[in-house]
Amino acid sequence: MQRREFLATSAGLLTTGLASCAKGEKKPTIGVSVMTLGNPFFKVIGDHITSEAKTHGYDTQVVDGAQDADKQFKQVEDFIVQEVQAIVLCPVDARAVGTAIAKANAAGIPVFTTDTACLDKKVKVECNIATDNYGGGKLAGEAMIEALKPNGGEVLVLHYPQAQSCQDRVKGFTEVIDAYNAGRETGKITIDQKLDGNGAKKEGRDATLDTLNNSTLNIAGIFAINDPSALGAYGALESSKATDKIKIIAFDGQPEGKLAVRDGKIFAEPIQFPTVMAKKTVEQIMAYLNGKKIESELLIPAKLYRKADAEQDANINQWS
Repeated sequence: MQRREFLATSAGLLTTGLASCAKGEKKPTIGVSVMTLGNPFFKVIGDHITSEAKTHGYDTQVVDGAQDADKQFKQVEDFIVQEVQAIVLCPVDARAVGTAIAKANAAGIPVFTTDTACLDKKVKVECNIATDNYGGGKLAGEAMIEALKPNGGEVLVLHYPQAQSCQDRVKGFTEVIDAYNAGRETGKITIDQKLDGNGAKKEGRDATLDTLNNSTLNIAGIFAINDPSALGAYGALESSKATDKIKIIAFDGQPEGKLAVRDGKIFAEPIQFPTVMAKKTVEQIMAYLNGKKIESELLIPAKLYRKADAEQDANINQWS
């Protein structure tokens, strides 16, 4: 019997007969390795995969990749030893993660990616569930135009190039800015510098401070690929007394980010829906294990979130 057929059969039995399992019998498990639990976005994904999987009779083991590709590889090896029924990865490195996925493929364990796709085309990922990051990046570009019109100005991008999701965001952002500039003589918006803010508050602050202190650029705007780096950038602007001169466009929709939009610290941001992402991930896993055909990718549209949205948001302290 092929492993997928075996998994489908066992999943069906679990669905219909889980209540009759002997007390103490080990439940089937889904292994989840996220990029970093230091970013609340990934904790939300892990928590909601756990709660959703529980409704299907599955345990989960959620571990912290700690932004270390080697550590994530070892975590996948541990999942294989434990003979989990499926593995979910929020890749630390979109290309390097292929080595870990190849190991899972060889063991016959299905792999799903959430938030960031694997760039290694030689390996098999059953489904990638993510935000439409390219479309979200375009929304961020539109927001930057809105923030800097009519004068335009120079823009700093706080990137995290190891993640395909962030590459897609920056690509969409850049394309919108380039289209805006086409044929324009004045008021252009120029992307003069892209720095790795590591997707974190401290590194975002440090990169912004370095630019403000050591660059001849006259920065008018900052596009940060997530809320932590955007909030770090705002801290740098506070230190430099430049909060009234430079507009920040973020990306995420963390409660802290939404509050910053409400308070005028961040001009606007495309927001993601990690709770939806987690639910869709589990839905795809259950469908696969039950022998159903699934799509190779599910993209969830982002939504541009402005100050007016924040002021009317009754759930501003929660993830969407």
